[in-house]
Amino acid sequence: MSDFVTGNPLVVKMTVGFNRNQRGQNSLREMLNPLIIEVIEDKNLRINTNPVEVYKAWVNQTETSTGVTSGLPYDVTTEQALKHEEVKAVLAESITRLTEVTDKFLNAIFTSLDKIPYGMRYIAKVLKAALEKKFPEAAEKDVLKIVGNLLYYRYINSAIVAPDAFDIINVEADKQLSNDQRRNLGSVAKILQFAASNKGFGGDSSYLAAMNDYIRQSHEKFKKYCVDACEVPEPEDFFHIDQYSDIVTIAKPSIYISVQEIIDTHQLLLHHEDQIAPDPQDPIHELLEDLREVPSVDELLGTDLPEDEEMRKMLQTQLGKTEISLTLSNKFEVPEDDQADVQQLLVRTKRMVVDVIACQTGDNLLQILDSPASEEQEELHQSLVKKRDDRDHRAKIDSEGGLMRQQSMSGDTRMPLSMMKTKVKKNLQNLELHEVVTRKNGYQDLVNMIAQDIRNQRNYRNSRKHELMRVRETVRSLQEKRMFYESQIDYYNRYVQKCIENLQQEGNNRKSRGIFRRDASQKAHFESLKYSAAKLHEKGIILEIGTLPTNQFKNMQFEIKETADPGVFEVQAKLLGMEVKKIDLVFQDLLQLQYEGVAVIELFNDAKVNVNLLIFLLNKKFYSAGK
Repeated sequence: MSDFVTGNPLVVKMTVGFNRNQRGQNSLREMLNPLIIEVIEDKNLRINTNPVEVYKAWVNQTETSTGVTSGLPYDVTTEQALKHEEVKAVLAESITRLTEVTDKFLNAIFTSLDKIPYGMRYIAKVLKAALEKKFPEAAEKDVLKIVGNLLYYRYINSAIVAPDAFDIINVEADKQLSNDQRRNLGSVAKILQFAASNKGFGGDSSYLAAMNDYIRQSHEKFKKYCVDACEVPEPEDFFHIDQYSDIVTIAKPSIYISVQEIIDTHQLLLHHEDQIAPDPQDPIHELLEDLREVPSVDELLGTDLPEDEEMRKMLQTQLGKTEISLTLSNKFEVPEDDQADVQQLLVRTKRMVVDVIACQTGDNLLQILDSPASEEQEELHQSLVKKRDDRDHRAKIDSEGGLMRQQSMSGDTRMPLSMMKTKVKKNLQNLELHEVVTRKNGYQDLVNMIAQDIRNQRNYRNSRKHELMRVRETVRSLQEKRMFYESQIDYYNRYVQKCIENLQQEGNNRKSRGIFRRDASQKAHFESLKYSAAKLHEKGIILEIGTLPTNQFKNMQFEIKETADPGVFEVQAKLLGMEVKKIDLVFQDLLQLQYEGVAVIELFNDAKVNVNLLIFLLNKKFYSAGK
């Protein structure tokens, strides 16, 4: 059973991929979008349950705000980080907020079971039944864990971790999710996954053991959720289909499939033929025998490929992606005339019977057919025919000629009532020979079929109504997505244009190298600061300078000067009055390094500098109001 969780079965990939179509994506979006928007728009929400990262952020904040070195080591273990009360306090706050946010997601998932696509729920039902049959000794909780893995981890989890990638939210091109926002969503998804699989914290993560009770309680709710998710009807009942549905289908089903997928499917069918069709009389054996061996891509397409092996493989890969359309057709169906086709005959007979009983009443169908039709009933029948013709004519005009009743189907119902009853009797005799109906019960089976069709028509109508609503929602989503991509294109065009303008202005005067950029000397005068290495060492900014002894720091001078480029500082290093090196320091890159948790960097390839305190110095001397 564990192989299903740890592996990546093809059937699961196919199921999840299929149910992530536009309809399934709309369901996920409707379920998760409000909560994800709430998380990413909460500027005060910072969930971080990693003690080392919390420790580094605390040290950075302390040194940046005070301008004084903290005296604490920058690289620590989890145990060392947890010794500080400040770190414990931040972790406790993160756990509290994480529990609150996770609870909202849990409630949204549990109350939105009807939004999970029918296909996902039915596969979950089949999976549960198959596992119970294959492993009868397995506990129910273990089976439900695997069902939960399918429903939550495979289908929902990814949409929470990366909502922008799965179209759950619209993110503008210049406003991508930050690391904090992704960490918040990832933390929520992790707890939900632990709850679905009943996995707690321990060992190296024992500092989060306080959440184990919450995880156990949530797992009990997940178990009920999985049981309820498997309570779905069979496809025949859900889609209201029977053995006659194919007869009334206007357009036969079609699929779009690549050539390589056809070959792979053929190969899988041959490999698992006995398991798929254990009955020797199953028609699939005859089909596979007709198909023979699995063809290559070029054989299937009838294409000649070059003899060069490398070129041949490359072309086969490209041709394998070719998509073709296949229309469902019955290989064993032999076209026959209408009178001999039992199913077609049944449909025609039902249509005529509906018209007959609409004009003439009786205790049963046989009595109605044996009773002669009066002139009033004949007139009523002709008025019904006229109304139907008028309705079809209006529908044809409204659809600009695209909608027309099939003449072969409607021709029988145009006959006079007496002639139509005679034809119904003849059809019923043929149907009785094929054991579809019987005279013994007054052809009540046919009446029951008509009643079932009428009931299903209402279901079809409701289904089409809901389908139309989903299509409209899909169109609206596609329009929003189009606007989003158009805004991205506009943003990137403006960005590229701005870069080109900057290049034209700056020419080739500047070249980037890491976070520092070498620059020609500036003729204009800008505000500057001069410090000895000893003074910067005293402030904790400079930690060491290569092999230069500390008592020689007084001979090393540093000048930090503003440049014409905002946020860029020119730093000169002089030893005994002689210029040694000169670099450009980009303030924005320093902030990025601080954000990434980098505490120490090297300047001039040998001077180690405290990033936090250097940022504090630049802020104080160049950016503060009282500089």
